[in-house]
Amino acid sequence: MPVIRQLPPDLINQIAAGEVIERPSSVVKELVENSLDAGATRIEVDIEQGGARLIRVRDDGGGIAPDDLPLAVASHATSKIGSFDDLEHVASMGFRGEALASVASVARFALTSRTRAGDSAFRLEVDGGRMQPVRPAQHPVGTSVEVRDLFFNVPARRKFLRAERTEFAHIDDLLKSLSLARRSVEFRLSHNGKPLRLFRACQDQATALARVAEVLGEGFPGQSLHIEHAAAGMQLSGWVGLPTASRGQADGQYFYVNGRLVRDRVVAHAVRQAYADVLFHGRHPAFVLYLELDPAGVDVNVHPAKHEVRFREQRLVHDFLFRSLHEALAQTRAGQAASPQPEPMAAPAPAYAYGGPAPARPAGFAQSRLSLGLRDEPLADYATLLGESPAAGAVIATAMPEADEREAPPLGFAIAQLKNIYILAENAHGLVLVDMHAAHERITYEKLKAGRACSSLRSQMLLVPLNLSVSAKEAAAAEEHADALADWGLELSRSGPSTVVVRRIPALLEGADVGQLTADVLAELAQHGSSRRLQELENELLSTMACHGSVRAGRRLTLPEMNALLREMEATERSGQCNHGRPTWVQLSLGELDRLFLRGR
Repeated sequence: MPVIRQLPPDLINQIAAGEVIERPSSVVKELVENSLDAGATRIEVDIEQGGARLIRVRDDGGGIAPDDLPLAVASHATSKIGSFDDLEHVASMGFRGEALASVASVARFALTSRTRAGDSAFRLEVDGGRMQPVRPAQHPVGTSVEVRDLFFNVPARRKFLRAERTEFAHIDDLLKSLSLARRSVEFRLSHNGKPLRLFRACQDQATALARVAEVLGEGFPGQSLHIEHAAAGMQLSGWVGLPTASRGQADGQYFYVNGRLVRDRVVAHAVRQAYADVLFHGRHPAFVLYLELDPAGVDVNVHPAKHEVRFREQRLVHDFLFRSLHEALAQTRAGQAASPQPEPMAAPAPAYAYGGPAPARPAGFAQSRLSLGLRDEPLADYATLLGESPAAGAVIATAMPEADEREAPPLGFAIAQLKNIYILAENAHGLVLVDMHAAHERITYEKLKAGRACSSLRSQMLLVPLNLSVSAKEAAAAEEHADALADWGLELSRSGPSTVVVRRIPALLEGADVGQLTADVLAELAQHGSSRRLQELENELLSTMACHGSVRAGRRLTLPEMNALLREMEATERSGQCNHGRPTWVQLSLGELDRLFLRGR
């Protein structure tokens, strides 16, 4: 066997660099986070050749004393933690004490700094891990770090660098995300001597939203909802994009935990579930969200690059995020303009087991009991349930009010029907176009969900109990959550270390693949501590019913019927999208119409 020996410090630092320093943007991240921890209010980032030739980060923070400069580039030396208790309550961006040592081991490194109490600055240079003596220098209060010729002494790593444009794009994206994290700090970015980005310090909510618009696009503020919600010792704030502002890629998602940008499966799952009913297939929501909680409730010491965290109360965080976003999106109604800064949301209502908050009953909905055998009943039966005539999908006809532009409702008043598909209406802003089938489909769907929520649940006993092999973790989850699952009509019990027996399923899901259904539910329970799979399957069925039970394209409606549909849209949650996430209405302002006809030119 080879002899065990202690690795030399320079090799240790290069191994650490392999974990921390992936590419030039990784260096920028570590340096800028150090500047933020130093209390900087202005940070300048200068890049040459995509960071391969030069990365310079200058700040106006507190600076580093000359005697501490050698320690700043030593392995596992830091001013941010000093005990295990400090590690349990990390509030700073950095804390490992290995970033500068790692960078200095794979580049030509220089650190120049001056404290507020210092008469002059001092400079320390490190060339590929070889430290030079500290010497006096010229520098204002603050710190500058220069990283030249990244990976010059690790040729294999340098070969993995991409094109200059690609590497700089990663740095640009990183600085955008950091600018959203610290809105009170000014950020400047230049490339090859050319200034490219300037994020001025934000003074209030309006300038903060302007910075968000710089990152996510000018149209985002007008297509987003502001969130301000606190509960269970946590606070969630920021902006979530409306479903109509969704993207083809998940490149507009910024989630911060105590000011740190993170990627987390619990967060992603909660957001995905909150948007499940309103987002078109294959689209991704855009958002900038800030979660604040006790630092002791989140473990940031999970990954060397600190991209990932681990929540100590994972299920609590998941449910808090889901309910906050679910309620915010539920308040959106057709004709309602997005408001960047609405009133703070009320505390969430008590949640149903595994299902989030109970759906609000649409205005005018009479209490009734929804039969869970509904799937086999004719459409006329649940058309009656919705207060409609036995003709499937008929709309209640109400008298059209007198048109008064000063008191016009959000969607205005119907003026015509186009090709028996679209309703044309006039409101205070101009022309409204409504897809009548998509709109009525959402209305019907929300009424069916409300009826389902206020009815007692029926379950169907299996003729032959089903034995399933699952993982030990999933079997434990089945045992732990058996009572909650039974409330949803899924009765199962643990029959062995890695087996469960299914005896009953929800009657509404009769005919479903019981094995796959149970496996999906237990997998979510084991991973997230909660599952909405049962509710999602029921909602899918109700959505199909709503689609078949709604007014069809090609049917001629009277003006009172069209106006009745418009009023129901205004009163129905999530009515801006159909059940599949497609928009139900669009607004064409008078200015847009004028531009179509070149009026005023």
